[in-house]
Amino acid sequence: MIETFTLSNGVRAVVRRIDGVKSCAIGVFVKVGSSDETLAENGISHFIEHTNFKGTTKRNTFKISWDSDSLGIIINAATSKEFTYYYTKTISEHLDEAFDILSDLFIDSIYPADELDKERGVVIEEINMYEDTPDDVCTTELITAYYGDGDGFGRTILGPKENVKRFTREDIFAYKKKFYTTDNVVISFVGDITPEKARAMAEEKFSAMKVSTSAPRIEKNLTPVFGVSKRVKDIEQAHLALGFKGVGQNDELFNYYDVIANVLGGGMSSRLFRKIREEMGLCYTVYAYQLSYVDSGLVTVYAGLNGDKLDDAYSAVMEEIRAFTKSGVSKEEFDLVREQIKSSLVFAEESTTAQMALFGRRMLFFNDIYDFDEKLRKINSLSLEKMNECISDIFDCSAFALSTVGKKPELTR
Repeated sequence: MIETFTLSNGVRAVVRRIDGVKSCAIGVFVKVGSSDETLAENGISHFIEHTNFKGTTKRNTFKISWDSDSLGIIINAATSKEFTYYYTKTISEHLDEAFDILSDLFIDSIYPADELDKERGVVIEEINMYEDTPDDVCTTELITAYYGDGDGFGRTILGPKENVKRFTREDIFAYKKKFYTTDNVVISFVGDITPEKARAMAEEKFSAMKVSTSAPRIEKNLTPVFGVSKRVKDIEQAHLALGFKGVGQNDELFNYYDVIANVLGGGMSSRLFRKIREEMGLCYTVYAYQLSYVDSGLVTVYAGLNGDKLDDAYSAVMEEIRAFTKSGVSKEEFDLVREQIKSSLVFAEESTTAQMALFGRRMLFFNDIYDFDEKLRKINSLSLEKMNECISDIFDCSAFALSTVGKKPELTR
């Protein structure tokens, strides 16, 4: 049973009760992320996500942690390019307490100056950790190369250290006033909870938010610029990522692109894994995936390899992609990957946390309910012929973004 409701102030909610489980996952989603930031604001969505845990009018940062841990409640948050969300998972008997903590830190955070200063250090260390993780650097830089670094999706989620160092309480409140608005918030409940209980909890806590409308968004570039990023790092491995044309999450071709990416590099049976790793032994890790935002996306190919093999791996990957565009997806590959995707979907439907995230995002951006059965029907109805028509549209070897990280990130393109 899935139900939706809207509070009088405009906050939306979606509820799925699941019989037989003894836990509940709850997420509060806000339609704002790093792609909505200006250059001066870059990193503030993520900074707010961190600092919302640093004290409210009735809980300091330690009490937020203590109240959660003492009851075995999981509570966390995450920031993306397009949204931020705060979530909790709890056993049924502590549902009220978990929602009280979650709503408290979301609605009533006060951002004490001393806690802000401490958290700056934490976020800067997160940036340092990112810089010490070259595969993350490679794939993040690929997105910037794909969209361009002017604004929108080309901006990083963490932002530059300089911004993090200067964000103030006033900056936080001003940004939240623009985007943490009632028309921009969705609450997602999945698990051992009735719609009546969910509505009562939401009305008790979230009716405190005054009716508000989000500010106009900045203009985002959705057209790929197919740029190049080359980062020099004193590391043993080299990292290579390619970004080809993708589609948005609601595009009619989304599922086709998903299957194509998985046939190329989705697992140990994929073409890239068998050719680049198993046959040629050029790398330990190689894979491909579709990265989609609401209205845009890219198909990514990534490889982590010996620093001296960058040119060889690049040539081999491109050769395999060209061969893929000529041969297309075989019936055996089509059936294999389609079953993998269907299995992943079924696994997600058996996870309260995964469902909470899917329902929350769907309601946030499309104002409807994520339909597992409809998704399965679409996957089952995919046409092999149409899929093979899409391959050359994706893998245009004259138009793609490129990112490399290593001691010698230059290669012959």
